[in-house]
Amino acid sequence: MTNTTTENTALASWRDGAAKRAVLEFVRRASVEVPAEERVAVFDNDGTLWCEKPMPIQLDFILRRLTAMASADPALRVRQPWQAAYDRDYAWLSAVLDEHYAGDDRNVRVLAAGILAAYDGITVEDFEAQSEQFLREVKHPTLGREYLRCTYAPMIDLLDHLAANGFTNYIASGGGRDFMRPISQEVYGIPRERVIGSTVALEYRSDERGGTIIHRAEADYLDDGPEKPVRIWSRTGRRPLLAAGNSNGDIAMLNFAQHPGKPSLRLLVKHDDAEREFDYIAGSEQALKEAERQGWTVVSVRDDWSTVF
Repeated sequence: MTNTTTENTALASWRDGAAKRAVLEFVRRASVEVPAEERVAVFDNDGTLWCEKPMPIQLDFILRRLTAMASADPALRVRQPWQAAYDRDYAWLSAVLDEHYAGDDRNVRVLAAGILAAYDGITVEDFEAQSEQFLREVKHPTLGREYLRCTYAPMIDLLDHLAANGFTNYIASGGGRDFMRPISQEVYGIPRERVIGSTVALEYRSDERGGTIIHRAEADYLDDGPEKPVRIWSRTGRRPLLAAGNSNGDIAMLNFAQHPGKPSLRLLVKHDDAEREFDYIAGSEQALKEAERQGWTVVSVRDDWSTVF
């Protein structure tokens, strides 16, 4: 990512329209009216910076581990979420995510228990190495491209344009912080220390090699919903000028990017392009209503992006 974009060359993969004009006008104003140290932008990852269907990329990574565990232990094959992973019951998994965004977390807790158990005791270095290998080698099940090539070109253009105009970009995702960190600089131009995401509890153990940090089978926090503004503030100490998301879990983060008297921009990505990507609103119904009520900028994949990947 290079910081060379100007207003004439920026957002090359965006179609001319209201959304593109809103972005360019916001950046122009912020560059003049707001000191550089206050120009903070935050982005959800799944469904905002890269593809999240037919399932979030990290979920595919975890399901492969759960399947391996169930293959080794038949008793797990009748317990969720190992059963769904082993039987490739993607309908159950999809329903869990839809239930979560509708406010029902009963099955999310079941899924979370399996996720926590999947990598219990692994070192942070080994987890990152496995994550990076998976992202570089495994292909999307329907798009036929490596997962690292499932990022949205228009959002990369936006990150580039913001960086060129003195913004500090952060990821604020419900996905795993340590899953994204190995590739965030290369893919998004966002250094690993600016990745905010969910995480399990970690434990330091002393040894002759300087000590080891391992995953524990318990959650630290889920960076979703109202937790996102808390984590953004804890990490940055600032209210962002720009926030971009795509789901109900991003509403609080987008609300937080309000600045009376200063330019601010709330972007909501709407997935409505079945031909080039996916067409769905499940999990974003409330966000779309809030966008209409509050006047957020809705970015249509179909209408506002000339290219997707």
